[in-house]
Amino acid sequence: MSKSAVLEVIALDARDAVAAQAGGADRLELVTDMAADGLTPSRECFAEIRAAVDIPLRVMLRLSDGFAAGDAQGVEALALAARGLRAEGADEFVLGFLTDTGEADVYAVEALAAELSGCRWTFHRALDRAADRDAVRKQLADLPGLDTYLTAGAAAGVDDGMTTLLAETARSGEPGYEQEILVGGGLRLAHVPELRAGGVHGFHIGGAARPGGWQGPVCADAVRQWRSAVDG
Repeated sequence: MSKSAVLEVIALDARDAVAAQAGGADRLELVTDMAADGLTPSRECFAEIRAAVDIPLRVMLRLSDGFAAGDAQGVEALALAARGLRAEGADEFVLGFLTDTGEADVYAVEALAAELSGCRWTFHRALDRAADRDAVRKQLADLPGLDTYLTAGAAAGVDDGMTTLLAETARSGEPGYEQEILVGGGLRLAHVPELRAGGVHGFHIGGAARPGGWQGPVCADAVRQWRSAVDG
């Protein structure tokens, strides 16, 4: 547990961002429309949040619910969104797409990685719906900028994915496993000690930072509780 923990918090607006930073978040994931599990925010929303806080921001690239990028037109729409956000100053992103058979959508991901040249990015929980997690990691291993996998270890969440999370953490540094693991998806405070003991040092929270649910804002005190736990 010598490596410092990273705490990432989902922010929907500037009020969320300010509260998350005040509570000790290291980084924010910016999304809109959590009813669709998080879509790309507007350029205006990004600019407002960027002006409100000074911690790193990772911006979601996802235009519809699910883990499909769509056809070539859909990929171009994602690339256009990325260009607009980069023009506003965004330099870190979150994305991840699968084919209908649960393989990495290499065409879409490679196209966006090229669009994001010079940016760091996270492959999000599409990994948890993949037919073969190991195969996805190895398919994407050499893409420029990919430094993180956001994962619960299983589609149902961390309760089901703990064994996988610890096993993948233990493979850190192997081909396909050089990227950081950021654990999120059904993550609870009770999971943190086992994850930290197993070598995990990246934690991602959304609803856990909002005592009032998704209709309410991020609570700085809730984030502080997580900050204390992950630093434990």
